[in-house]
Amino acid sequence: MSHSAPGVPSGPPKSGPATNGASGVRPGAPSGAPSDSPAPEPYAAALGAAFVAVADTLDGDGAVGDVLVGRCVGVLGAAAAGLLLVADSRGSREPEVVAATDEAVRALVAAEGPGRECHRAGAPVRADVLDAAAGRWPEFTEAALAAGHGAVLAVPMRWREETIGALTLFRTAPGPLPDGYAELTQALADVTTIGVLQRRVRRQREQLADQLQSALESRVLVEQAKGLLAERWQVSVDAAFTALRSHARTRRIRLSDLAQGLLDRTVDAAELRGGPGR
Repeated sequence: MSHSAPGVPSGPPKSGPATNGASGVRPGAPSGAPSDSPAPEPYAAALGAAFVAVADTLDGDGAVGDVLVGRCVGVLGAAAAGLLLVADSRGSREPEVVAATDEAVRALVAAEGPGRECHRAGAPVRADVLDAAAGRWPEFTEAALAAGHGAVLAVPMRWREETIGALTLFRTAPGPLPDGYAELTQALADVTTIGVLQRRVRRQREQLADQLQSALESRVLVEQAKGLLAERWQVSVDAAFTALRSHARTRRIRLSDLAQGLLDRTVDAAELRGGPGR
């Protein structure tokens, strides 16, 4: 007897009365497959491959977003999809569109609508009948309906207390979501989010290591240059450092660059002799 994880359906999402323009057909299932038939092996394989694909986050956010959006359309049967993500920086926390099925969808996802509301709330936002959401998102709803969309679902890109964006899926036909559709969408978003956050942490660690190494190398150069001037001028190391710092500030060059110049003799120590280090 097989067992499914709590909250995750064992087969493809079953369609309700009207979903994705096809009644009684599951997203990703072969045409004509009844909604209560066992999960077809091609669908199960495609779903498994989707989770593996979105977990591979070695590339940048845009590449990962393209994979996630593509799998939502190809496996979940969404008519279109787009992804909002907060940039990997300490600047603005406003998310930007990093992936979309086409430019029209990119404009929809960028607008004030379910995706941005979902990101702010950190919770799923949906409109099973998009026409009824005109008062909630007037401009978005008008543009989405004109593009042929009848329903929308947005799920947060969230892990624990951190929300870094939102994934928005569009369906052509209005109506309730297929069974398990929202859960599968959220699961794909969760796996992608974990991978993105892990990649960002790894990159931050690498950047910090590079900065520390650069700082150490600069410190070594400055210490060597201080010793050179102190020995040549017969002054204290502190006086040599004062001369170095004063000259670097006057010429608006980095202290480490000045030190390197002294060591490789492209800068004449006599140029510093008029400074406070005399």
